[in-house]
Amino acid sequence: MWRYPHRILAHRGGGTLAPENTLAGLQAGMAAGFRAVEFDVMLARDGVPVVMHDPWLGRTVPGSGNVYDYDASELAQMDAGAWFSRAHAGEPVPLFVELAQYCKAHGIWMNIEIKPAAGFEDATGALVARLTGALFADELAAGQLDRVPLLSSFDPVSLDAARDAAPMLPRAALMEHLVPEWQVRAQAHGAVALHLNHKHLTQAQVTQIKTAGYGLFCYTVNAPMRARELLGWGVDAFCTDRIDLFTPDFA
Repeated sequence: MWRYPHRILAHRGGGTLAPENTLAGLQAGMAAGFRAVEFDVMLARDGVPVVMHDPWLGRTVPGSGNVYDYDASELAQMDAGAWFSRAHAGEPVPLFVELAQYCKAHGIWMNIEIKPAAGFEDATGALVARLTGALFADELAAGQLDRVPLLSSFDPVSLDAARDAAPMLPRAALMEHLVPEWQVRAQAHGAVALHLNHKHLTQAQVTQIKTAGYGLFCYTVNAPMRARELLGWGVDAFCTDRIDLFTPDFA
C-alpha cells in the first residue's frame, strides 16, 4: 500500500539540472516544484552519515580512495559540484542529518536509500534508521506516516538493521529484478513497498505485487511515455532524472 501523497520524486535531488546528492540539487528540484526527493546515504570513516551514491571518490567528488577513508568533516570540504558545471564548483558533500533537517523544514518528503559500503551494512542501516526515527519522532507518535520518510536499500542486512533499530519507520526492499522469493524477502524485512528497476518490470508483476498489498515504486523513469504506461499498470510512484520533462503532478 502506498500511503504517500507524492508520486514523482526528484532522483538524487536535481536530476539532470544540478549535481546529484547535494543541497543545490535539492533546491533545483524545489525550484521545479518537486516536494519529494530520493537520495543516498553512507557512512564516513568516523561513523557520520553523508549523502553520496558512490562508495569511492572520483566520479562526483575529485580524489581517490573510499568514502570511509575520510571523516565526514573532510568530505564536507570536498567539491561535489565542479564535475557538473563551473557554476556549481565548491558545492559540498552534505551531511545526512543536515540535509534531512532541511527537507523536513521545507516540507520535502524523503525516500532515503541506505547505501552501505562493504562491511558497514549493519552499522549504516541501524544509524540511518535511528537518526531518521529521532527526527520524525513526533510524526511517528501521532501516526502521521504519510509525512515520515521511507527507508529503502538493496542490502538485506541494512534493511534488517534499520527494522531492528527503528521498527516504526517504513521500509522498502530495492531489487533490480523481481526475484521469485520476493514476497518472502519483503515479509522478512517488514517492507511496505518494493522498489524495482522499471526496465525489467512487466504488467503481470505489477498486478502480482499490488494484489499482495505492497506499494510499488520504480527507478529511474526518464521518458513520459513509459511513465504513463507504468502508472496505467498500477505503479504507485517513480523517481526521475528528468525533472525538466515532468511536473510533480504528472499523471
